[in-house]
Amino acid sequence: MKRTSYCGELSKKDAGKSVTLCGWIHSRRDHGGVLFCDLRDRTGLVQIVFKPENKEVFQAASTLGGEYVVQVSGRVTERPAGTQNKNIATGEIELEVDPAGLVILNASKPPPFEISEYSEAGEDVRLRYRYLDLRRPTLQKNMRMRHDISQSFRQQLSKEGFLEIETPFLTKSTPEGARDFLVPARLSPGAFYALPQSPQLFKQILMVGGYDKYFQIVRCFRDEDLRADRQPEFTQVDLEMSFVDEKDVMGVVERSVGEAFRVATGQSFPGPVPHMTYDEAMNRYGTDAPDTRYGMELVDFSAIAKTCGFQVFAKAVEAGGTVRGIRVEKGAAFSRKELDELTQWVNTLGAKGLAWMKWTAGGADSPIAKFFKPAELEAIRSAAQAKEGDLTLFVADEAALAFKVLGLLRRRLAESLKRIPAGKWNFLWVENFPSFEWDADAERWNAVHHPFTAPYPEHWTIIRSGKELDKVRARAYDLVLNGVEIGGGSIRIHETKNQELIFDLLKIPKETARMQFGFLLEALEYGAPPHGGFALGLDRFVALLSGETSIRDVIAFPKTQKGVDLLSSAPSPVSDIQLRELGIKLSS
Repeated sequence: MKRTSYCGELSKKDAGKSVTLCGWIHSRRDHGGVLFCDLRDRTGLVQIVFKPENKEVFQAASTLGGEYVVQVSGRVTERPAGTQNKNIATGEIELEVDPAGLVILNASKPPPFEISEYSEAGEDVRLRYRYLDLRRPTLQKNMRMRHDISQSFRQQLSKEGFLEIETPFLTKSTPEGARDFLVPARLSPGAFYALPQSPQLFKQILMVGGYDKYFQIVRCFRDEDLRADRQPEFTQVDLEMSFVDEKDVMGVVERSVGEAFRVATGQSFPGPVPHMTYDEAMNRYGTDAPDTRYGMELVDFSAIAKTCGFQVFAKAVEAGGTVRGIRVEKGAAFSRKELDELTQWVNTLGAKGLAWMKWTAGGADSPIAKFFKPAELEAIRSAAQAKEGDLTLFVADEAALAFKVLGLLRRRLAESLKRIPAGKWNFLWVENFPSFEWDADAERWNAVHHPFTAPYPEHWTIIRSGKELDKVRARAYDLVLNGVEIGGGSIRIHETKNQELIFDLLKIPKETARMQFGFLLEALEYGAPPHGGFALGLDRFVALLSGETSIRDVIAFPKTQKGVDLLSSAPSPVSDIQLRELGIKLSS
């Protein structure tokens, strides 16, 4: 091909030039005998013109249909006055096709949906014909942004002295919070590889190996229930560093994310990123990934509720729970029907109910106001900083559930009331997470992050005592953007005796630990340096910056929410011959 230019790169300064373009026919129009087509490639559109005096090329152009693949040659000219198109970058020029300047490279069937940003095709159709969906300007913009962000990370981390090193895809099955995808090993009958949920163990091994600063943009795999922000295979920007503390890792991440943000959006990075403890995030926002772009922060009414006459509140506090709420500015305008709908919604989240008070000139307007003394109502109003016309919503329950419900309610109200500022980017570091959480069903402690996360040095004494483990805090940190966790990391345990102590605490038998993590435990015995790292969810980060609600729109070939690839029909059955070679027999 003799292509000299891309469609979207032509401009008024190219007027008079002879060029050759290649692309797809986006649309065709017949205006009084002159044929106009929009030619599209990955850079954009340009109008091409076929004039009837050039009979041969004009006749060939008359056969063109949508999505035909063509090569055209001609001269760039300025469009006549009044015919410019301000909606496209090339709207001031057009290409007059030469008498022999059209080559039809391939015809196309009529596509099942419009190849444009205005397509109303359902997602199943778009995924079935992904090769057509990928031609749409929105998807092409997203893929370009993804490329730019990936390259930015590579350049910045290389500049900071990191080495890009690949880790295995076929590895050992280890428990990391989700089911593994297993791959039968033909040469070892009855044994299986696992696709890695993350490169966690291997990147720690690289630190033991002396590589000091590692990174890779890596595919990870988790066999879990899916939703808009989950895929069975996903991509993360993964890094690990030796001889560092939390500030060192967060500094590298902040600089790398900041540069990627600038490249993707063209805006200055809103740094330095503020820090917030886990406890503060939960108490103020009800979540460890708070959206700080708007208010409606949680208020603790437990002290007031403890002795009030409303037994639902009083008994919740007496049972060790809490009474929390949020103030909705001008929320007194909510109808009873709207409040009932909110109550029904929080019930689906596990809450027993949703109490409310509207604040009027005459005081509290609420079905529960009669159970409170005037001084108690005033104390509630003061704590909520409620003004006339405001609404206060309450949840009385055990703390974890109250936080969950109010955190989600806060976001729902902010979205429905349009309280989220457009075009605002709030990054936040959340740190000081609990190291362990109690699993009442299994009667054991679980690691909140993963068992390789180091606690603060002064907390090893608590761990060795085996008491009050809920007070142990991890040297872990999450990066949050607009209420979405985009990545997280920690300082790791680098001494074998301490790592084994954590396994004992988590009731992982020594034999099991050696079987699952033996190669890491052995490596730690050979002079492992202090180290820590971070992993950023690339798909989620790109989706946020591109304004997409689903990561499926920033992944070239995603799966559905059921883990199905509609394009290739995977997963699919395999032949009996393949199963016999692997020593596998299906039960039904």
